[in-house]
Amino acid sequence: MSDPVHPTRLLRMIAASVVLLVLAGCAAVVGRAGDRFAHDLGAAVYDSNDPATVRDGLPAYLLLLDALVQGQAPGKAANAPLLFAAASLNGAYAGSFTGDDTLRAQRLSEKSLDYARRGTCLRDAGLCQAMAGPVEPFEAEVAAAGVDDVDTLYALGAAWAGYLQAHRDDWGAIAELPKIQALLERVVALDPGHDRGMARVYLGVLHSLRPEAVGGRPDIGRGHFEAAIAQSGGRNLYAKVLMAETYSRLVFDQALHDRLLAEVLAADPAEPGFTLMNVLAQERAHALVASGKDFF
Repeated sequence: MSDPVHPTRLLRMIAASVVLLVLAGCAAVVGRAGDRFAHDLGAAVYDSNDPATVRDGLPAYLLLLDALVQGQAPGKAANAPLLFAAASLNGAYAGSFTGDDTLRAQRLSEKSLDYARRGTCLRDAGLCQAMAGPVEPFEAEVAAAGVDDVDTLYALGAAWAGYLQAHRDDWGAIAELPKIQALLERVVALDPGHDRGMARVYLGVLHSLRPEAVGGRPDIGRGHFEAAIAQSGGRNLYAKVLMAETYSRLVFDQALHDRLLAEVLAADPAEPGFTLMNVLAQERAHALVASGKDFF
C-alpha cells in the first residue's frame, strides 16, 4: 500500500491540476472572452484619471492584446472586433504617451494601422483591395458603405489618422489624406454622433491643417469641432484643446483660443469615456496658454 499523501502535498497537486486544466482550456476561453476583455480594457483606460499609470501599465496589456490577436484562427470575420480594439489602444498610446520618441510613435501607429487594415479586410473585401490603390476607386468603395459598416470605417479612419500624425513628415503618408477624410466623412454622414463626436474631431483637425489660401477649409474644420463639442455636451475637453491649437491658431483668433483653453482648465475632467482624454487635455491646455503668449 502506498504511503498516504501529506495534506500540503495534496493541496499542491490539486492546485497544479487546476492550473493544467486552465491552461488546457485557455485557447477556448480567450476565443470567447478576448473581445470582451479588449472592450473592458479600453473602457478602463479611457476612464482613468491618472495618465502616468496608463502610460506605465498599458504596454503590458498591449503585448497581451498582441498575444490574443496571434491566437486567433485566421480568416474569420469574427476576429475583427479584437483587431479594431488593439488598433485603437495602440494608436492611443502612440498619440498620447510616446512623448518625443518619434520612432516609437511611428512603430506603434504602424501596428495600429496594420491591425485596423486586417480587421477591415476580414469584413469588406472591396474596401480591402482598394486601400492600396488610387483615391477614386477607394472613395467609391467608401461611398457604397452602409450603416452596418460604420464601425469598420471609423476604426480604419482613426488608425490611419494616427499613422498620418506620427508620419507627418512623410509625403507618401500625407498623400493618403483624401482617403482618411473619405472614411471619416462617410462615418459622419451615416452616424453624425458616432463615438460621441470623435469622428468630427478628427475631421476638424484634418480640415484645419492648411490655411484657406493653400487649399485648406478651416471653416469646415470649425464646424466639425463645434458639432463634436455639442455632441459631448461640452464634456469632450480635448475637442476644445484641438480646436484652439489647430483652428484658432490657423486663423489667428486669439479670443476664441483663450476662451476655449480657459473653459478646459476650469472644467471637471471626470466624464465616463473621456476622463483620461480630459486630463491630458488640461495638461496640453497649460502648455498652449504658455506658448500662446508668444504665438499671438
